Amino acid sequence: MRAYTLGDFDFALPPELIAQQPAAERSGSRLLDGRHLPPADRVFRELPALLTPGDLLVFNDTRVIKARLFGEKSTGGRVELLVERVLRGREAVVHMRASKKPPVGATLAMEGGYSATLLRRWPDADGPLFRFAFSDEPFALMERHGHVPLPPYIEHADTPHDAERYQTVFARSPGAIAAPTAALHFDDAVLASLDACGVRRASLTLHVGAGTFQPVRTDNIAEHRMHSEWYEVPAATQEAIARTRLAGGRIVAVGTTTVRTLESWALSGRAEGDTDIFITPGFRFRLVDLMVTNFHLPKSTLMMLVAAFAGHEHVMALYRHAVEQRYRFFSYGDAMLLERRR
Repeated sequence: MRAYTLGDFDFALPPELIAQQPAAERSGSRLLDGRHLPPADRVFRELPALLTPGDLLVFNDTRVIKARLFGEKSTGGRVELLVERVLRGREAVVHMRASKKPPVGATLAMEGGYSATLLRRWPDADGPLFRFAFSDEPFALMERHGHVPLPPYIEHADTPHDAERYQTVFARSPGAIAAPTAALHFDDAVLASLDACGVRRASLTLHVGAGTFQPVRTDNIAEHRMHSEWYEVPAATQEAIARTRLAGGRIVAVGTTTVRTLESWALSGRAEGDTDIFITPGFRFRLVDLMVTNFHLPKSTLMMLVAAFAGHEHVMALYRHAVEQRYRFFSYGDAMLLERRR
């Protein structure tokens, strides 16, 4: 098999194609039917007609938290915290941005009148993240005082509109700091249409971490190490997948986070835990047959995943078409439907 390098996942993207706002209607975004070449240009609300009765759509029901928090050190210096994971006892693991990191034991005065005390680095003394103790329950503090953690390529500050639209209509389990963006296109009308077409639905949870935006810094992609994220595949979803398989239906994953969760479960046998699975060309998919996904950053691990799923040359041809046809890219952008390469 060909040995791929980082440059194999690059493409030229005009900056104006990076969506800064969502489509006026969730299901009014465009959908590139990329199962075959040449691809077909559609609208997302047409998705139910492209599936088959008995197929199972699997969603990630994670809920984006207002994870970006602001405060200051005792010296008056500004600090930004981005909550990666909430722990027990009012503690959380965070990314910290400051001109100079405060020492262990320092207490920050946070906007909104609460405090956060630095306990240690995480997960060990040399770890890249920080463990803080907050003066109140972290989820409650974020809901009252936090900001939506929009991706770095979205250039405006978060607004109440973002709080609504950077969230799926079925978000349930709080803990993500990035949305499962392929699912942002689903609205109540599309869900009702899926039901009417005989397409069934199931859900799982993967709390998307900030590492989803971590760039690959080595030309040899095998040297890249993925971030770790917590996931759960409920018993009801496991049973729905088994029934679908037995009846000859297809498993349709909504988004790369759902793909990573299902394939982590299939590979490890663990229905709950942490995963740092890195899917690149040559990976053997065990569960997912079709995937709904957005258009991803050049040279990203997500580009590698979709190339592994649908074939590298196939995916690069789809991206060339998407650029030529002025599709909107990234989190607030358009979507495409892919079929697993056999």
